[in-house]
Amino acid sequence: MSQKAKDSEEQFSFKCPACSKGIVTIQKTVYDLPDKDKMLIIKFECNECNFSKNDIIPLTTNFDPGIITLKILNEEDLKSKIYRSPTGKLEIPELELSVQPGPNAEFYYTNVEGILYRFESAVSIYKNNLEKDDPQFEEVNQILEDIKKAINGKLKFSLKITDNGGGSYIIPIDKSKCSFEKLESMEID
Repeated sequence: MSQKAKDSEEQFSFKCPACSKGIVTIQKTVYDLPDKDKMLIIKFECNECNFSKNDIIPLTTNFDPGIITLKILNEEDLKSKIYRSPTGKLEIPELELSVQPGPNAEFYYTNVEGILYRFESAVSIYKNNLEKDDPQFEEVNQILEDIKKAINGKLKFSLKITDNGGGSYIIPIDKSKCSFEKLESMEID
């Protein structure tokens, strides 16, 4: 952590909701990323039961509701940064994969490759719960193979975030591969 980030750190505390014995310390840090983005990192940690939670909130963001689409055509595009807010639906149509918004959805900040690894993990867990003779088994296997191709930059696809609340954004490696369509208020409801 940089000295500047350490200097902006603040701490708060309260009784742990998980164990009711310990004290949860909340650390709030504004972190300057090398590409000039700023992130607010909030860490909750109990001194007794090891309850822990982290939130990362970008301070450099787009607040217009809309649809952001990124075309991934090569391995370099996998480095594009993705920030999905809890109100954003993230999807990769070519792989029939999506993450829905919801009340328990979390902020996350990663790159396209990180999104693919998240999907790979979720699909693998699903596959492991199927019987080998399940009709979906081969289809799920094919999805996993396609995700691996995408991770290796061997599959062209698009990543789309539809965010009715605004707040999600993409920082593309190549800006010509990214588009934004603003949602009008009638389209949001």
